[in-house]
Amino acid sequence: MSILTNREKQIFELLINNHTTKEIASILRITDKTVRNHISNVILRLDVNGRTQAIIKLIQMKELKI
Repeated sequence: MSILTNREKQIFELLINNHTTKEIASILRITDKTVRNHISNVILRLDVNGRTQAIIKLIQMKELKI
């Protein structure tokens, strides 16, 4: 079972492919505030200090592939 929702996984996959928050919002047809909320929720859930640490932890957990 994944720690990420489908939407969170989509967002973090786009993040690791160097898309900005605005680009992700446009691609997924949601607001950039919604993108930031999803990212913040994952950061809190993982108990890390930022996007980069969240990405590293998710890769280590095999939730994301690079």
